[in-house]
Amino acid sequence: MSDELRPAWSSAFAATALRQLTASGPIGRIEPDWAWGGSDGQGVRVAIVDSGVEADHPAIGGQWSGGVIVSYDGRTRTKVRIEEDTEKIDLFGHGTACAGIIHSLAPKAEIYSVRVLGRDLTGRAMQFAGGLRWAIENDMHVINLSLSTSRDEYFGLFHDLADKAYFRNLMLVSAANNLPGASYPSLYSSVVSVAAHEGHDPFTYYYNPTPPVEFGAPSIDVRVAWQNKSSIVTTGNSFAAPHMAGIIALLRAKHPELTPFQVKTVLYSCAANAHPEAFT
Repeated sequence: MSDELRPAWSSAFAATALRQLTASGPIGRIEPDWAWGGSDGQGVRVAIVDSGVEADHPAIGGQWSGGVIVSYDGRTRTKVRIEEDTEKIDLFGHGTACAGIIHSLAPKAEIYSVRVLGRDLTGRAMQFAGGLRWAIENDMHVINLSLSTSRDEYFGLFHDLADKAYFRNLMLVSAANNLPGASYPSLYSSVVSVAAHEGHDPFTYYYNPTPPVEFGAPSIDVRVAWQNKSSIVTTGNSFAAPHMAGIIALLRAKHPELTPFQVKTVLYSCAANAHPEAFT
């Protein structure tokens, strides 16, 4: 979780292509007010796969609704042991930061903590996979993944889990790696991949026409909740993902019938740079 930022994309936004796609037709008529206007995230379950979530942090607003602790256990078939989170703490602060951002956007969404990282913000890939599997099997509507693995041997495992989520209509939101190089699951087409972008308006995000990173959201010098009821100002792709996760929670609460493919289309249509007037 380095503070160094990997560039969200290597070239300027393709303004001409975006104009052509949004100037006319049904996509051009999809706007934020239709997408999430009036929504507060009521009824949507959001899993934070991270270092834990501090349940009584003011930034969570009492929306901590449950959680599990995923520990490595080489004796089991899945290599993990999953227990109920009775501690309700964050071992580092990172998970609480993500949960706080989501709560600020979708205040009625239910927050579930899936603790897979330790006090030094590291963990085994199998813990990560076990936590993601738990979130999928327990039908979390939105799953925030502000962590990743760069180990190629886990490409297939995480790809399979991402596909399972996609076909169960669950939204995976994954932060791009802060450092150059492949990271999973942010590179998979079935997830919503997000990187850092300037700005502080949480509802202003951008579409990237040259994936695999698809969206840019505020996460440069942003104030976030942290451990022990505190807050800090920080930068990183990790904090871009929960901005998109919060917006998706609003969208899913208002339009629960939409599939992940359709949610991505709506997100594209509502991006700040997806309308001609954004370039005038």
